[in-house]
Amino acid sequence: MIGALLDIFWIPIGGFLSFLIFISAINKSIGVRKAYVNLLLRIFEYGRVSIETASKENQHFSVHNPKTDDKQGVQLVDDADSKEGTNGATLITRDAVLLPQAQEPAPEKPVSSKKDEINFDFEKCLDYVKSGVEAIIEDDVTSRFEAEELKSWNMLTRTNRHYEFISWKITSIWVFGFFIRYVILMPLRVLVCFVGVLFAVVSNSIVACLPFRFLRLFLASLAFKITFRLISSSMSSFIKFHNKQYKPTVSGFCVANHTSPLDVAILSTDCTYSLIGQRHGGFLGVLQRALARASPHIWFERGEAKDRHLVAERLKQHVSDPNNPPILIFPEGTCINNTSVMQFKKGSFEVGGVIYPVAIKYDPRFGDAFWNSAKYSMMQYLYMMMTSWAIVCDVWYLPPMYRQEGESAIDFANRVKSVIAKQGGLIDLVWDGQLKRMKPKKEWREIQQVEFANRLKSKLNQN
Repeated sequence: MIGALLDIFWIPIGGFLSFLIFISAINKSIGVRKAYVNLLLRIFEYGRVSIETASKENQHFSVHNPKTDDKQGVQLVDDADSKEGTNGATLITRDAVLLPQAQEPAPEKPVSSKKDEINFDFEKCLDYVKSGVEAIIEDDVTSRFEAEELKSWNMLTRTNRHYEFISWKITSIWVFGFFIRYVILMPLRVLVCFVGVLFAVVSNSIVACLPFRFLRLFLASLAFKITFRLISSSMSSFIKFHNKQYKPTVSGFCVANHTSPLDVAILSTDCTYSLIGQRHGGFLGVLQRALARASPHIWFERGEAKDRHLVAERLKQHVSDPNNPPILIFPEGTCINNTSVMQFKKGSFEVGGVIYPVAIKYDPRFGDAFWNSAKYSMMQYLYMMMTSWAIVCDVWYLPPMYRQEGESAIDFANRVKSVIAKQGGLIDLVWDGQLKRMKPKKEWREIQQVEFANRLKSKLNQN
C-alpha cells in the first residue's frame, strides 16, 4: 500500500523534473513564468490602488477627527508618503552650491597700499555646513548597500509593514500569497535547485572522462548552461536578453555590474563562461568542484587571490587560448544594490584582449535580488530568494570594447563602467565598493581636502 502511494507521488514529480531538464536543454519556454509574472503585476496594481484609497480615507478621517488615537492609520499615511522613492532615488536633492561656476570676470579692484582687511561673513559658511550635514544624513556610498525602496508594496512582509492589514481583501491576498510562497513554491524550488546541483556533479563527471577535446568542450558547455538554467528556474527567474548580436563568442572578458551571486546563474543561462574566484566550501564549493571537472575555470586559494601577478598570469594564459570560453568578471568586487555602478578594479583591463560589457538590471517589485553580505549569510540569502515571488531582470549585451592606444587601464575601466551604467539606467559612481568593509585611504581624504580648498579659493575670488 505504501509502495503504491509512493509510486503515485513520485511519478508526477519525476515527470515534471524530466520535462524541466528537457526544456532547459533546448532553451525553450512554455510561457508559464511569463503568465505568472503578468498575474503578479495585476495583483500588485490592485494592492497599490487599495493602499492609496485606504490612505486617503484615513487621512480624511484624521482631518475631520483630530483627536483620534488611530496610530495605525497615521502610520499608514506616513509610510505611504515616505516610500515614494524611485529606484536609485536619494533622500536629499543636493544643490551644486559648492561647485565653482563660470562667471564674467569681475572688474579689477584698485590696488591698496594697506594690507587687505580680512572680513568674516558667517553666511559664507552656511553652504559648506549644509553640504556637510547632507553627507552625514546620506552619503553616496552607504546608501548603495541598503535595499532600494519600492514605489508600492509587493505583498512581501519584509519590504514594508502594516500594509497586510489594511483591509480584509489585502489580508486575504497576503495570506494566500504567503501560503503559495512558503508551502508550495519553496519546497519545489529547493527540489529543482538540488536537481540542478546534482545534474552538474553527474554530467561534468561523465564529460570529464571523454577522450576527444572537441566533444568534451561541446558537452561541457551544454552541461554548464543546463545546470544554471535549472538553478535559475528554482528562483522562478524571468530573464529578457537584449542585443544578442553582441553576445560573447570568443575568448576574452565579459564584464558586468554586480548585484547578486545570482548574476552568474542569470548570465550563464544564455552563454558559456569560464568563472574566476576564490575557492569556497559548502554549497558553493560543491558546485565549483563539479564545474571544474570538465570546464577551464580559475579558482584561487585565499592567499593566491591576493597575488596580483599570479592572477594576471593565469588570466593571460586563459585568454591566449581561443578555444577557452570568455571569463566572466565583476570588477566592482562586491555587490551593489541594483541602483548604481561603483569603481571598477583595473586588473582585468590590464591583461589585454576584448572586453564584452554586459548590463544587468533587476526588477525589485518581485523580490530584492541584492545580497548584503554584511547582514545575511549565503544560506539566509538563498532562503530569501526561494521565498520571493520571482527574479525578473533585463540583460543587455553591449558592443565589444578594446583598449585604445595610450589609454591607461583605469581610464579604460571607467569608460566601460560608464557604458554599462548608461545602458542599465544606473548611477555612475567613482567610489570604491570596498568602502563598506574598510576605511577610506589617506590619499582619498587628501584629494577631497584639495578639492574643498580649490572650491574655497574659487568662491573667494568670485566675491
